[in-house]
Amino acid sequence: MIVARDLRKHFKVHRRPPGLAAALKSLFRRKYETVKAVDGVSFTIDPGERVGFLGPNGAGKTTTLKVLSGLLHPTSGEVEVAGFTPARREDAFLRAITLVMGQKQQLIWDLPPAETFAMNRAVFDVPPAQYAETMRELTELLGLAELITKPTRQLSLGERMKCELAAALLHRPTTLFLDEPTIGLDVSMQAAMRDFIRDYNQRHGATVILTSHYMDDVVALCPRVIVIDGGKLIHDGDLKALVRRIQPHKRMSFTVTRDTDPAALAAALAKLDVEQRDGNRVVVRIAEADLHNVVSHLLAAVQIADLSIEDPPLEDVMRTLFSRSAGGAHEAA
Repeated sequence: MIVARDLRKHFKVHRRPPGLAAALKSLFRRKYETVKAVDGVSFTIDPGERVGFLGPNGAGKTTTLKVLSGLLHPTSGEVEVAGFTPARREDAFLRAITLVMGQKQQLIWDLPPAETFAMNRAVFDVPPAQYAETMRELTELLGLAELITKPTRQLSLGERMKCELAAALLHRPTTLFLDEPTIGLDVSMQAAMRDFIRDYNQRHGATVILTSHYMDDVVALCPRVIVIDGGKLIHDGDLKALVRRIQPHKRMSFTVTRDTDPAALAAALAKLDVEQRDGNRVVVRIAEADLHNVVSHLLAAVQIADLSIEDPPLEDVMRTLFSRSAGGAHEAA
């Protein structure tokens, strides 16, 4: 469904020091430098996949999505989406995709979302019967019944984002580019948006590329992740495999009972990698192969009220991956 081969997008950026003299000088002679926003990225995505597209700020994520959606022309390389060349912006291509940016708005501020929906129906020439069916489906999935007749300016951020998604999906696109769709939303609204995106993907077999700084979005929606940093691809593959490669340990947290002997607890923890301790609550890092022995040792040594074992937080994994990438870049320089 999506193919990028050695994709590059470079920008020429004018830079000058502050001050009137520098401003006047720049009118006659300017110095430019080349910013490599995307620098030789290649990947393929199959129909129906949900892929997380991750990277630190300034890594080139949004630039890549804009190239894939045809808003920007690549400097070099090849891009293909649903059999189309995005930069040509053909009608059939535009009907097959949608781009949702959490920090941009397409709803008309002083009019209710229903007016934007009607306008989009006309723009995409959606047949009335299909429009009515799609609106029923989106209204049910997103809970829009009480929202679409209110002026947009009276809606909360979460309500507006639900309506933004509905407006972007009225023409039933088969490829979704989602750039921070849950930004600024509360926890319950984030969960509702994730559920909707997953449901839409499963109902219509849509391909989804998601960028987000909320790792819960990625864990909930994306079995596969593509990670870029400094415009270069540094990982493409299974999310769980990435976690195991970067931090191949488990995170075990447990609470000891109040009558636990402090000396016995100290002895039990002596040879463990204690990550955090807050009173009777302890978090340790354990190699997966040692889990059985460590759990048996702790249960025999101290009284434990509850115990849980999980993978390291994805935020920690990404932080480690980016620091390694930055270290490699410094060494290369």
